[in-house]
Amino acid sequence: MNKRKNVSETKMGDTVEDFYGCYLLVSENEKYKNYTYIGFTVDPNRRITQHNKGIKSGGAKWTNNKGPWNMILIVHGFPNEISALRFEWAWQHPHKSTRLRNLKKKTTKETRLDFKFRILGEMLTTGPWNRLPLTIRWLMPKYAVQFKVQPPIHMPITQGDVTSKKINKSHEIINENVICRVCDITFCHRPPISFQDPKDKFECFLPNCDMKAHILCLVKDNSEDFLIPVEISCPKCFSTLLWGDLVRHRKGCYRNLNT
Repeated sequence: MNKRKNVSETKMGDTVEDFYGCYLLVSENEKYKNYTYIGFTVDPNRRITQHNKGIKSGGAKWTNNKGPWNMILIVHGFPNEISALRFEWAWQHPHKSTRLRNLKKKTTKETRLDFKFRILGEMLTTGPWNRLPLTIRWLMPKYAVQFKVQPPIHMPITQGDVTSKKINKSHEIINENVICRVCDITFCHRPPISFQDPKDKFECFLPNCDMKAHILCLVKDNSEDFLIPVEISCPKCFSTLLWGDLVRHRKGCYRNLNT
């Protein structure tokens, strides 16, 4: 991949399945002007409503009676809840995070908001977050800034509203006649990598492609300097897929992978 997936135009009504996001709020209250809050959500539209209604409606204690709040930015695309919560904690507590030990403290010339943007920029270029299929989405374009250090090219920067959508997590019955696209062994038999469960597989989630392959077969087929690749080439439709997106779309126990 050699071109950033920036989206300059506003995209209204984007829907994201299995949504896990970390958001940034800014207060419009004159008394608390430019106060910020960082949180995690699986439903951004519901969450901002809770913050503005107050703690009795599910809002956070820290944001209670300090609004109205605007959700100006959200980072989404985490493979699971644990991964997003770890990102949230580091964004909230950068000087306690071992991965951000080199981050310079807030300067007197920086606003709270500018500092939060600088932390985010550092995080997006720091492992393990720099290998996730994240999207940086400006919900209020007037706040959009250029990061001093650009995020990795596989992370699109976009703007516009987003809606979360739950997907069916039911386990699929394994058809013994379905074979792995890489090793040509059916999913009812153990693949060449002996310690892998034969039912552990990834599927191409693109329309009109029914590729299925063992997880470790895909890793081996897309070998890099890392055990887990950032992206793979689908062995059937040859489209480029981000590994983290495959994890998000995975049905079954592998959805609980920690990142």
